[in-house]
Amino acid sequence: MATSDDVRRIALSLPETSEGPLYGTPGFRVKDKAFARLRDDDAVLVAWLLDEDEKEALIATEPEVFFTLPHYDGHPSVLVRLAAIDAEALRGVLVDAWRARAPRRLLAAFDASHGPADPG
Repeated sequence: MATSDDVRRIALSLPETSEGPLYGTPGFRVKDKAFARLRDDDAVLVAWLLDEDEKEALIATEPEVFFTLPHYDGHPSVLVRLAAIDAEALRGVLVDAWRARAPRRLLAAFDASHGPADPG
């Protein structure tokens, strides 16, 4: 089971990430682009994705972890139940969200030091 503290620790470990309010909840940005935010009393994470195909695949594969709401229809983001995911899997979700929003220069530097498939 992951917690909001895990979200914060992992997100802030990623290069050039900052925390600040996003729609009235704790949010995380790479440069000026949001990539994740907590909601529902920190029980759910909203994570940006590359596209809606990725969203549908995650929901179909692990519906107990990943879900969506009508509010997010047409948006490449997925909701994550923190109580249903462990910290290692959460790290992968957050790194993927960060990668989806990071500027190319920053992503290239990250890949050079970590490898493109390395989540941490």
